[in-house]
Amino acid sequence: MTAACRVSVIIPCWKDELHLERLLAQLRQASTEDVAAMQIIVVDAASTEACHLLCQRFGAHWLPATPSRGDQLRQGAALAEHDVFWFLHADAHLELNPLAKIRAAIEGGAIGGYFAFRFIDTNSWQGRLLERLVAWRNRFGVPYGDQGIFVRRDAYFNAGQHAAWPLFEEVPLVKGLRKRGEFCCLESGLRVSARRWQRDGWWRRSLRNRLLALGFMLKVSPFRLAKLYSGPAVRRSGKQRSKSNDDT
Repeated sequence: MTAACRVSVIIPCWKDELHLERLLAQLRQASTEDVAAMQIIVVDAASTEACHLLCQRFGAHWLPATPSRGDQLRQGAALAEHDVFWFLHADAHLELNPLAKIRAAIEGGAIGGYFAFRFIDTNSWQGRLLERLVAWRNRFGVPYGDQGIFVRRDAYFNAGQHAAWPLFEEVPLVKGLRKRGEFCCLESGLRVSARRWQRDGWWRRSLRNRLLALGFMLKVSPFRLAKLYSGPAVRRSGKQRSKSNDDT
């Protein structure tokens, strides 16, 4: 990997140590060349000792934060040292060598990109249909953070970074990047867990997410939408769980 393609991996987390442990292990199983040129930053909105110890075990930087994913991602980017940023959710599943695919895309002239939406743990017709619908949405809209957005450092800051919002924080960033150069889709290398759709119901969860997206399109505040997403138990203090790892 050339110096220009060394990667800082930025992972927002909120009490998701079980999945984070698997992801960190997968990152450390990359080729020797990739590991040597990779920085891992975990931005922990719960600020737990368990997450801190886990990061120490895998040689990742641990950064405590408040629960707003947009802020978490911006803080991680501020700490990042390398020239390519890769934003991953804690429950992402890596396949083969996605770092090599990112390197090839950047060295081929892309300023950034994302991975196609694929489930790791279901082959149901509902899952296959949702994958196709997300692919269609990506053609006309914005890929969300669970699709592993990666971007050149200079392009990230020139496009304005993630918005400091708890929801839809990647929308202005991706729109800005597409105006500045090629923002490509990689067809393989990353998969997402179906656990949230299986828990909440395929269509119930998908409908709720689309209603949130509609609210955002109608200029409802992302902070208001985050409270609606989290439900009535959310405290006004802002110490609630952000929509970490809960996209699409």
